[in-house]
Amino acid sequence: MTLLLAPMDSITHEAFRSLVGRFGGCDEYFNEMINASSLLNNGPWEKYYLLEGPEPQKLVWQLTDKNGSKMAQAASLLCEREGIGIDLNMGCSAPQIAKTGAGIAWMTKAIAETQKMVQDVKSAIENAAKDGKKAKRLSVKLRLGDENYTEEKLHSFCQMLVDEGVQMLTLHARTQKQKHSRPSNWQAVENLALRFPEIPVILNGDVKDKESFEAARKTAPHASGIMIATAAAQKPWIFREIVGSSPTMTDEVEKSIQFNAEELALSFIDELEKCQPPEFWKTRLQRFFAFYCLNFSFGHYFQSQMLNALDNDDARARIKEYFEKCPDDRIKCV
Repeated sequence: MTLLLAPMDSITHEAFRSLVGRFGGCDEYFNEMINASSLLNNGPWEKYYLLEGPEPQKLVWQLTDKNGSKMAQAASLLCEREGIGIDLNMGCSAPQIAKTGAGIAWMTKAIAETQKMVQDVKSAIENAAKDGKKAKRLSVKLRLGDENYTEEKLHSFCQMLVDEGVQMLTLHARTQKQKHSRPSNWQAVENLALRFPEIPVILNGDVKDKESFEAARKTAPHASGIMIATAAAQKPWIFREIVGSSPTMTDEVEKSIQFNAEELALSFIDELEKCQPPEFWKTRLQRFFAFYCLNFSFGHYFQSQMLNALDNDDARARIKEYFEKCPDDRIKCV
């Protein structure tokens, strides 16, 4: 079963993907979503969203925008880069995204408008391949729909996507307004996989450890893969935890069964400074440590310390101070 890292705003940039890679990585890494309009306007920060490490051959570019034409133009540009696919964001339900007409709004617009956007993106990918660029897979990440969701409506929408050439579907099985306190509907993923056996259908939502991974796989045995989001932000080693030891893993990965959690936190800051602009450092540190700190004995205290760090050097000092006070938290085993 394929294991995928979900696209997460301010998290799945190159520094974080490198952290996941230290533990053997996963089958596919989705980058943090790229706004098509900003990319086309050559915004000052876009080059940082386009970094391809550490494994460009496993990278999937996710696009978002309210404008279908711009999504297609951006897809054409991304076809010039490394990576295995382009993913259309139709699942983000954050109000600041959905209200603009992007994200999950593509599931609630007039079907003809969404269909035209998918057609245009698919044409852009096919035209790039004709020009000698590497062919990219077209996929869509979506939710169940709005609060009037029915399985019939979801399957009809997905039929349109498949008819227009979408080659993979990832279903975060919650409606637009359902929060993470509500369990993800894994059975809906299984039903979607049975409805579209000709393409991979990926399960997303509530997989946070080996036990929940097995439960999801049992509920949706026809799903082709499982995508993990915030649980990976908390535990960058989660894919290693799920797959266990493998003869194909390198000696370096085998040694990471036991690792220094303090050193991992400090190395993340180092990686962030290498591949992100100073303007991004604070928000990306806060996003990561909001999850990572929860692994430890006094997680909420550690979390508040990191969220209040003044700068990178202060963050480093706070990390060292925490592990000096709680040395038993320093060594973790996977």
